[in-house]
Amino acid sequence: MRIIWLGHSAFRIEIADQVLLVDPWLDGNPSFASAERERAITGATAILLSHGHGDHSSDAVAIAKELDIPVVGIYDLMSWWEDKEGIATIGFNKGGTVALGDVAVTMVNATHSSSISTPDGPRYVGGEAGFMIAGEGKTIYFSGDTDVMADMEVFEALHQPEIGILAAGGHFTMDMKRATFAAKMFFNFETVIPCHYQTFGLLEQSADVMRRGLPNVNVIEPEVMRPITL
Repeated sequence: MRIIWLGHSAFRIEIADQVLLVDPWLDGNPSFASAERERAITGATAILLSHGHGDHSSDAVAIAKELDIPVVGIYDLMSWWEDKEGIATIGFNKGGTVALGDVAVTMVNATHSSSISTPDGPRYVGGEAGFMIAGEGKTIYFSGDTDVMADMEVFEALHQPEIGILAAGGHFTMDMKRATFAAKMFFNFETVIPCHYQTFGLLEQSADVMRRGLPNVNVIEPEVMRPITL
């Protein structure tokens, strides 16, 4: 599989027979060069959306229309978009699993918030979530925007993810210290990739704390548009 960071919390995950765009915020993302957009989205088969905030969802509808692919996420937002925007969606909820070709995606809990901006003010669009993405004999835990949760112990027991993509920038999510604590306390990761950092000065800029705190884990600081092959 190949995991390609698109900056912030956006990823292109090439796994089994799928090319998944996860929280693909591209337009206006300070970490992503607009000239790379076509290369980032070409061949995508589905979009996974963890929650409604604009730094995760604002490009989802446009990409879904452009590529004629479904957006996969919380039932409430998917139903609303399908009706309002006329896009294909796969709506499900926490604890549910959907099959995308040879890849199984399970929605798991996160602790954050979820809304989108409308002319009438914020619209709350179902809950925030993370995903377990299973394919090629491996499982990726994409945390979404979250703090540390005791739920993570259950995630490990049920899914045993080898790869963790963890929000770790602080202020809006776990910081590096808290994400490191979560990885040590609840999981047995082989590889951890931090995200939701470096984008703005408000967020953490380095994963040094995580690297020092997880000496027996392959902590990979991703580089935008540079594939990580696992």
